[in-house]
Amino acid sequence: MAGDDELLIGDDEPDDRLATAEPNPRSIFDGAARAALVEVLGDDVGFDEPMRRHTTARIGGPADAFARPSTHARLAALLAWCAEHRVPVTVVGGGSNLLVRDAGIRGVVLNTSRLRGLTLTSPTTIEVEAGTPTSKLLQLALKHDLGGLEFLGGVPGSVGGGLIMNAGTYLGEFTSVVTWVESVRLADATTVRRDHAACGFRYRGSDLPPDELVTRAGLTLRPRPRAEADAEIRELRARRAAREPKKVASNGSTFKNPPGQFAGRLIESAGCKGWQVGDAVCSPVHANWLVSSGRATCADMLTLIERVRDRVREVHGLTLELEVKLLGEVV
Repeated sequence: MAGDDELLIGDDEPDDRLATAEPNPRSIFDGAARAALVEVLGDDVGFDEPMRRHTTARIGGPADAFARPSTHARLAALLAWCAEHRVPVTVVGGGSNLLVRDAGIRGVVLNTSRLRGLTLTSPTTIEVEAGTPTSKLLQLALKHDLGGLEFLGGVPGSVGGGLIMNAGTYLGEFTSVVTWVESVRLADATTVRRDHAACGFRYRGSDLPPDELVTRAGLTLRPRPRAEADAEIRELRARRAAREPKKVASNGSTFKNPPGQFAGRLIESAGCKGWQVGDAVCSPVHANWLVSSGRATCADMLTLIERVRDRVREVHGLTLELEVKLLGEVV
């Protein structure tokens, strides 16, 4: 049985330090704009931050500004400043399902990693902020003998990203436990709360708008003996460990499963396993994992993605849809 303080799959505590800035000649911010952002956010902002440090694929060029507001007041102030100065805002979570182009992201990248409120609000309900690691949420449920979140034993990243894509495994998805989701409009910092039906959850997606930042959610769970939940989580981890690549940087599954099919099987039967472009590889362990074996660029990965997709279309007559999200400037 896992101890209360054991870190679960995919969620080591993220390094809270920003990296040494890298050259970023495409940045839209001059010295005055940088000083203004520091005045708004203090040490909650850095500049020319390599996005490869903030994605599990370890791929991505620099963000002009990388903001991690530690309070809702700072978040509102940042959005007001960006709206006033017409600065684009791009929201990212834990980076577990994300590819960032090599040219990086212009404007402000808004990250929720410092918004980590997590509270048991009744014997069977939890309120959780978007930046909370999925493992921490699962730990709280297990500690209080609550079931419904066992699927998080195989879902890395943060809660906010998990809600947006309705993350899950064969044990379940976020849609089965969410009561409401709260978000903030990027344009005017207005708070919006949606009930479950209004969230529009579906397979690896939702109707949560891209022009809003998910900030928190309410979950309703069910009583369940911890020993039962632990047993399911151990089985889930064992299954994943047996079929997932080790010691490579990746997003996990690259493509969504088509209805009634498995993307990995389609890719494997099309003969793509082991294909490589630069350091981007179609894993010989699991064909739907397109991984970085070293320092793959986003260009490498996108070229490999299109080659695999073209081959599957040629062999099976199906066009695979990306599960990962693609961000960044096209140059």
